[in-house]
This record gives sequence, C-alpha cells and structure tokens, in this order.
Amino acid sequence: MGIKDNVKHLLKEIPANVILVAAAKTRTPEEILEAIDAGIEIFGENYIGEAKKVYTVIGKKAKWHFIGTPKTQKHDLLRRKTLEMFDMIETVDSFEIAIEVDKRCAQINKVMPILIEINSGREPQKSGVLPEKAIELIKEISGFQNIKIVGLMTMGPRFGNSEDARPYFKKTKEIFEKVKKIAISNVEMKYLSMGMSNSYRVAIEEGANVVRIGTKIFGLRK
Repeated sequence: MGIKDNVKHLLKEIPANVILVAAAKTRTPEEILEAIDAGIEIFGENYIGEAKKVYTVIGKKAKWHFIGTPKTQKHDLLRRKTLEMFDMIETVDSFEIAIEVDKRCAQINKVMPILIEINSGREPQKSGVLPEKAIELIKEISGFQNIKIVGLMTMGPRFGNSEDARPYFKKTKEIFEKVKKIAISNVEMKYLSMGMSNSYRVAIEEGANVVRIGTKIFGLRK
C-alpha cells in the first residue's frame, strides 16, 4: 500500500480521541504532502535541519511537533525561527532545557506547549527524566510564563514483541494520573504521547491519546 492507503487505514483503526502524529524523520516534502492529502494534520520531526527543509515547502499546511532530543542549551531548537516553526515540544526532560525554551519563547511572545519526556525504561543511553523525578521537575518548571506543560511523553524500550512495552506505558500513565490529582498550577495533563509503529496498539490500550507513527505511514526508510 502507498502512503495515502496507509494513512486511511490507520485513521479508521485508531480511536477518534487519539491524535496521530506522523514521524517524519528522513521523509521528503513530497511524502509529507501526500500524507497531508490523506488526512494527517501533525508531523513529528527529530532533526532541526530536516525540519527546516520540509517546512520551507509545507509551512503551516500542517502542525509540527519536535520529538527529538534537545541535549544542550545551544541546540538549534532554541533559535528564534525554529521555535516559531514548532507547535509543540514533546521532549523536555530537564530544568535547563525548560528554562532556555521559556526564555527564548518570551523573546518571540509565544507560549510553547510542552510534554515532559519520561525515561520509563531507565535506559542510560536515552533521554527523559526518571519516573521518580518527574513530578519534582514538573513542579520546578510549572511557574514559567512562556511554556505550558500539557502532558507526558515516553519512548519506552524497543521490543520485537509489543506486549513487552506494556509495563513502561502503564508506568507513564500512572505518573500522568498522579500529576492530574496533584493539580499543579499552570499544568494540564491533556496529552499522553506513547507508542510508535510497532507498539501503538498496546500504548492506546494503556491510555495513550497521542501516537507517533512513521514506518506504518511512510514505509521503511531508504
């Protein structure tokens, strides 16, 4: 099946309350436009250079989420034109990154919706705040004026069997519900972004209302 058929199949399968973010890493503007024509409204980008190339062609025909890792305070994500481009950052995992995003967004008079990335698998090679430190981080940055915490995101360990990912999605959902109950000012647990092409069904069963799917839309990367 082609991109349009893949999208139509996914949109029929995924519940109406679940947002489909097309993971567009390495994809061309032509592929992204085909996905837009089929009904995709949001694209996730991992790399700023790639995002800028497709954005120059597509612009605001779609919404753009940053789903990569802003590892340093000098990351390209924090440049003014880049922050103007993105509608959400799904991968904030530290006070240092949060304060930089807040500061730069203040300069462009923008409030950036963000998700806190949870390292649910405790994998040292991956980004994300550890589960037991998530609420502390959320409290620390909740008062910033130019970012708005609107949920959580997790990658979880990658398994051949999607069932093996279930405990990590479950753990992230538990944190999501705890934060909801605490009712921290300026924090809204609205989005729970979990699951990719190999695990989105399990993620949805465990409460995800945002899924990030690439291969099942675009096919294998060339």
